[in-house]
Amino acid sequence: MSTESEVPSPPPGCPAHGRVPMYGAEFAADPNSYYEWMRNFGATAPVELAPGVNATLVTDYLAALQLLQNPDTFRKDSRNWRDFNHGLISPTSPVVPLLAYRPNCMFSDGSDHLRLRQAVTDTMARVDAHQLNRNVDRISSYLIEQFNSRGSVDLLNDYAKLLPLFVFSELFGCPADIGDRVIFGINGIFDGINAEKANEVLAQSVAELVALRRAKPGDDVTSWLMQHPAKLTDEEMAHQLVLLLGAGAEPLRNLIGNGLYLILSDERYSGGGLLVEDAIDEVLWNNPPMSNYAPHYPVADVDFAGTRLNAGDLVLVSFAAANQDPSFSGSRQLLSKRAHLAWSTGPHGCPAKDPAQLITVAAIENLLNRLPDIELAVPEDSLTWRPGPFNRALAALPARFTPVRTERQPAQEQQQHQPAPQQARPQGKQEKGGLWSSFLAWWKV
Repeated sequence: MSTESEVPSPPPGCPAHGRVPMYGAEFAADPNSYYEWMRNFGATAPVELAPGVNATLVTDYLAALQLLQNPDTFRKDSRNWRDFNHGLISPTSPVVPLLAYRPNCMFSDGSDHLRLRQAVTDTMARVDAHQLNRNVDRISSYLIEQFNSRGSVDLLNDYAKLLPLFVFSELFGCPADIGDRVIFGINGIFDGINAEKANEVLAQSVAELVALRRAKPGDDVTSWLMQHPAKLTDEEMAHQLVLLLGAGAEPLRNLIGNGLYLILSDERYSGGGLLVEDAIDEVLWNNPPMSNYAPHYPVADVDFAGTRLNAGDLVLVSFAAANQDPSFSGSRQLLSKRAHLAWSTGPHGCPAKDPAQLITVAAIENLLNRLPDIELAVPEDSLTWRPGPFNRALAALPARFTPVRTERQPAQEQQQHQPAPQQARPQGKQEKGGLWSSFLAWWKV
């Protein structure tokens, strides 16, 4: 018989009984301690995503597979979310934007999901890997030239955060004016800075992009998606684009940041013994950028992995905890790289994992090649992680290196000699060029 002393103590900020909180600085600082504590409940644990937002979190690898591969029992359409429908969740809760229903392939089921998902999958398959790699290299070079003469940089906010947004603006065929506002909108939503306004700006800019590509198709993801046999309406187009732009940018930001953090803090990588690809695989197993997500809702009351779930309960998967399931401790090294759940799996697995991995590896390799002596500028234990139940994301990643002479004119100086973008806006006043405009001006020189 086990004694009370054999039961592990809950981590700081975690109650000994009741739901486990997944918000606040304590969880962000050491989520693995929380996952270990959650295993006392079994394959699933009762959690609180934000004050008053209850959910069940799957922490067991095999139970996660069962959930993700069983669309007949568990649905993705969050209009099934019972607590939200009954008014128990405030619409202003910080977790609602990533859980509330949107008419895209992530939050759809059945024939609607198949149609939208096929359009997205087929479109992303048209992305040329060689061209994408070239685009990443030149965008990476631009970002590096903004700080390489300083000898110091916040690799997260000055590099990892911006690079995916720039890559997607290029990939989706955003002209300067629209690209600036897309970047502003996505940044605002995920950073929580004037998020309501940012959401409005993003919606308007994506609608303008759809209208532009209807009138003038190009060789870009937006135009390809529009031309797909699924014949998406303008509204469907806008929602798929917001999904691809937003859901792609934040995880990529975190994957690049977490990869750089591992390489700069672990002598196995800093000594050149392992490749960037190895570091990314390790991050996806141990520190996935989206650690807890994949919201599902049982269509009826069901017994699942030893837990009784009611119809409409919010159930999420902890990709981080499932990947570290103790039952795999003796065989993880033998598992395929594709066995981890960082990209999810089943009918709603990530449709863009190959481009995402390509972007990440190219971004990190280019940085290390350009700044070979880069290192952390602060002690590893002084770094902080952004709070929140879904992402595994650093707040900043200060680094230092030997300054490098800038070969091209800084973007700030170029803007003084470049005409303002001539892209007309349907309404409102022409605004000063933003980040995407600066890059386009730099590239033309």
